[in-house]
Amino acid sequence: MPNDRSSWDLNWTVNYGGFDTPEIANRSNYIPVAFVPRQNPFYVALPYNDVTYGQFKPEAPLVIPWFKETYRGDGQSVCKDHWIAIRKGNRTCYAQWEDCGPFRTDHFQYVFGNERPKPNANYAAGLDVSPAVRDYLGLQPIDVTDWQFVTVLDVPPGPWRRYGDNNPFVKAREQVEVRLTKHQKAPTE
Repeated sequence: MPNDRSSWDLNWTVNYGGFDTPEIANRSNYIPVAFVPRQNPFYVALPYNDVTYGQFKPEAPLVIPWFKETYRGDGQSVCKDHWIAIRKGNRTCYAQWEDCGPFRTDHFQYVFGNERPKPNANYAAGLDVSPAVRDYLGLQPIDVTDWQFVTVLDVPPGPWRRYGDNNPFVKAREQVEVRLTKHQKAPTE
């Protein structure tokens, strides 16, 4: 998957904190050695985009199971940042949906239904994964996995909880730290 742009974030590289190099020699503990990512390094692309030209696609409210509960306003994707579990053998990795592809942005029948991925240049791949997901699962350049959507409550502890302004676990940890700092600085009576 391209590591320099996203269907939902035109400034992906800047917002991520740099180029998410896939080169194993330039990575350590699932992240690039050159910088600490400002977005979750555990991310995927699925072949559907719920928004086009700033508006929801007509089928979006009908096919996205969590649409009503996560709707934030016209044109604000309800797919971006949603969690999925990806399994390879007996190992499972958790990642956030950050881009659309491979090669398609309209295949809701696969993403939310029972269709197989459409033929494409990646041997009918149904998702693209980040270098962190690849490394965690030990994936080959073309490999077979299965995946499913999960809620935040279903995401267990793991390296996918460590980084990212878009990561609810990081946000929660920062809120606790702010509260503790305020409590420690509060004058005593």
